[in-house]
Amino acid sequence: MVCFGAVVFASSRGKNNLSHGLIIVGLVVSIGGVDRRDNRVMKSNSRPSTEKAKKTDADSAKRGSKVNKAWLHDHINDPYVKLAQREGYRARAAYKLKEIDENLGLIKPGCLVVDLGSTPGAWSQYARRKMSPKGAAAGELNGQIVALDLLPMEQIEGVVFIQGDFRELAVLQLLEQTLTAGGGGQKLDLVMSDMAPNLSGIESADAARISDLVELAVDFSIQHLKTEGALVVKLFHGGAYDPMVKLFKDTFAVVKRFKPKASRPGSSETFLVGLGLKKVVAPPVNS
Repeated sequence: MVCFGAVVFASSRGKNNLSHGLIIVGLVVSIGGVDRRDNRVMKSNSRPSTEKAKKTDADSAKRGSKVNKAWLHDHINDPYVKLAQREGYRARAAYKLKEIDENLGLIKPGCLVVDLGSTPGAWSQYARRKMSPKGAAAGELNGQIVALDLLPMEQIEGVVFIQGDFRELAVLQLLEQTLTAGGGGQKLDLVMSDMAPNLSGIESADAARISDLVELAVDFSIQHLKTEGALVVKLFHGGAYDPMVKLFKDTFAVVKRFKPKASRPGSSETFLVGLGLKKVVAPPVNS
């Protein structure tokens, strides 16, 4: 016997309404009875897959929750986070710069300093204290600090802040004008860059983004540093690391690498310091 079956429905704005007529959306043909294998296939392709997707989402959310809780636990109990809170720094990053500075003596009263990628301001805070006659977080400041970042930064007494993208010519020109107005056109003692791109996880793309920021900091330093000045940049181990180390060695007389104690053990970040600009030899002019 041949049996015919049909599924019938009608709709109107999401509600069932049989007055709109019959719409045939399925037809089952079977010899000798209904073939239930079709029903089994249908169920296995719909309900179980939905349940599996829900389970996958739930598992991902659970893993993400565990990671967030673990990070928060580590952050709260981090000795440098606690130290920053006690000493009034906005971030533990201050102690990365502090270790580098204590090793190399980069920041002194009277310095002219530019802080790239400054937000939330911990590096500027540290530099400001080192340039204060009494090491104070407020009051007299001997020198000049200009900070720049894409994101807003809460004011630090004595620090000039520019919000903008360092890669844009107009922002770079504003930075240069600020330095000319405040420092009388003098060359800089220190450029420090904590700039970092948003990492995608795609190594080649991330290496290009990291290289771009480091190269911009180096180019800026070549134009604005004193001959004996210094550049500090944050870098990540990966495809950009070796080329950027070479760039530093080509540009500076002395190159130092640091992995400060305040840098998290699991982080791939490191810091390069270039000391003393090499003489830039102009390319020969073709006659």
